[in-house]
Amino acid sequence: MRIYIKVLVIIFFIFSSVFSFSQESKKIKWYSFEEAVELNKKHPKKIFVDVYTSWCGWCKKMDVTTFSNPDVAEYMNKHYYCVKLNAESSDTIVYQDNVYVNPKPGVRRSSHQFAVALLQGKMSYPSYVYLNEKFQLLSVVPGYLSVQRYEPIIKYFGEDVHLSKSWADYQKTFVNKFKL
Repeated sequence: MRIYIKVLVIIFFIFSSVFSFSQESKKIKWYSFEEAVELNKKHPKKIFVDVYTSWCGWCKKMDVTTFSNPDVAEYMNKHYYCVKLNAESSDTIVYQDNVYVNPKPGVRRSSHQFAVALLQGKMSYPSYVYLNEKFQLLSVVPGYLSVQRYEPIIKYFGEDVHLSKSWADYQKTFVNKFKL
């Protein structure tokens, strides 16, 4: 009887560990911009930047719905280094010998210089910045996006379809595959 209980306990711990690992792998792995730059040096991938603010309701909804979708997370982790950038952060970001700061940290609605540069001055939250492996801007997409609306966009850039097909042509033939 004791051996039976020990076996059950071991099976329980193995199952718990496997389940926990599989759940963790279904979350987007978020990096700082500097971490994404370093990782990209060793293994180039596209960069995805979620530009958000702490007060933005649509940003929070994006986190709870679209970004928490297991299919979205798996795809994003495979094809992108994902960065969360608080557009009102007081952090200093150094990139390509440039130092970016928030000129008025602590002042309500003061935008970080790096967020302004990425969004080309069009401050809208949430906004999503897609960069290629060489950190060249592919696109900025503003606004909340459901899983259904988000999937074609991340695949359009993630699979380099943008290099051979217009967005309009791509949309005509795209079929959603992510579970809602």
